[in-house]
Amino acid sequence: MQYLKKISMSFVILMLALMLDSCSTKQAAINELQRLSYDLRDNSRNYTVREWRGAADRFVKIRKRISKHDYTASEREEVGRLGGQCAKYMVQGAKDGALDYILGFGKEIQGILDGIGYSN
Repeated sequence: MQYLKKISMSFVILMLALMLDSCSTKQAAINELQRLSYDLRDNSRNYTVREWRGAADRFVKIRKRISKHDYTASEREEVGRLGGQCAKYMVQGAKDGALDYILGFGKEIQGILDGIGYSN
């Protein structure tokens, strides 16, 4: 009986740990999107072609991570706000001509943004 109690308690602890890990992973994706938004806000005016490529790749990877989780309404609102800010900075970069230099890469980014529902 004592053995069964220990197994049950271990199972409960394991489930709690998995739930907490899931929450932290969920939040980590939002935090990464926030860091990208701040980075674009503070540094995108001086981005090179290579840095724009990296930012676009990072944005797509973060969006893929975010899409794997279920979020509350307020979390989805935050994700939308941060994603919109990132999209705004990327579109501004494209309008300034920095992205158009990349053999059509600027159009690809615009297509990606349109594809995930962010348009200016």
